[in-house]
Amino acid sequence: MTGSPRSVAVHLKQLRRRFGPVQALDGLDIEMAPGELVALLGPSGCGKTTALRVLAGLEDADSGAVLVDGQDVTNVPANRRDMGMVFQAYSLFPHLTARQNVEFGLRLRGRSSGAGGNGGGAGGGNGRGRREGGSAERAARAGAMLELVGISMHADRYPHQLSGGQQQRVALARALAIEPQVLLLDEPLSALDAKVRVQLRDEIRRIQIEVGTTTLFVTHDQEEALAMSDRIAVMNRGKVEQVGAPTEIYERPRTRFVADFIGEINILEEAGLARALRPEKIRLVPASDARVAGTVETANFLGGSTLYRIRAADGRALLVRETHAGERAPRGAGDAIGLAWADSDTVKLEG
Repeated sequence: MTGSPRSVAVHLKQLRRRFGPVQALDGLDIEMAPGELVALLGPSGCGKTTALRVLAGLEDADSGAVLVDGQDVTNVPANRRDMGMVFQAYSLFPHLTARQNVEFGLRLRGRSSGAGGNGGGAGGGNGRGRREGGSAERAARAGAMLELVGISMHADRYPHQLSGGQQQRVALARALAIEPQVLLLDEPLSALDAKVRVQLRDEIRRIQIEVGTTTLFVTHDQEEALAMSDRIAVMNRGKVEQVGAPTEIYERPRTRFVADFIGEINILEEAGLARALRPEKIRLVPASDARVAGTVETANFLGGSTLYRIRAADGRALLVRETHAGERAPRGAGDAIGLAWADSDTVKLEG
């Protein structure tokens, strides 16, 4: 994707961070292109939030470096790193309206046309004019950001008058209002219900592409990562197991951990080698054409498809996803079935 004029490259270079006996980051190394949205994906405790906090300047690394636009910012304080952050818990001020919450971030960053502390030294009339100009600039910028995130009609409501999704939109507007070099999203959708989460993830992606800000998105939700990212970095125990485009991560997982963490998977052990096989790659066929014969143990109807658990004749349990076609009813528990797949549908795994 093409970044905006403010888009920058980011490099988390060989970061290490230990908390007592826990090695939270263990040589983490990730490069982000200007304007790219990269998701840090992994289970709880894998180090993804620690990596984001180190990038933000909220946590110090024991070793390694943080490079932004080619500059080493490892020792630069958080308030001077020019980054916008959206938290899981929104962190809005309850006594301020949506507009005022967005303006507050601008005020802290000095977006006031000289209002701030500089206005007081040049006479009462001029100082007042600068303050009014600054207030007008902040209001205009806040209004534009609330419009961008689709919530301008609620600009004068307080957080308790907004839904969770609306509050998160305000938090996003506040983060973007300062025109940050880097946008940091720390599990921003996890507190929302499923339908709102899907709607908002699409909106965040649309907005991120529109503004072109380099973005690091932390999540434990594989579906969010697959749907929103240019690239995904799958983390495990403080390290990156694999980095790649969503299709690459899903279709060609490199390790057993990545294969098992992303979606449903079958791990086939053959001749001392492990190979991954996605359930949708297996076909249900007549016994005469079967590579493996089996019996349906469970059939979970999922709307557009059915996910079967098949007990093969050799004792293995295999997952099979069948997309519905025509009017034929899904197989039921106890039905005998044949399974087939091509060798090219399997992926060799490391480790």
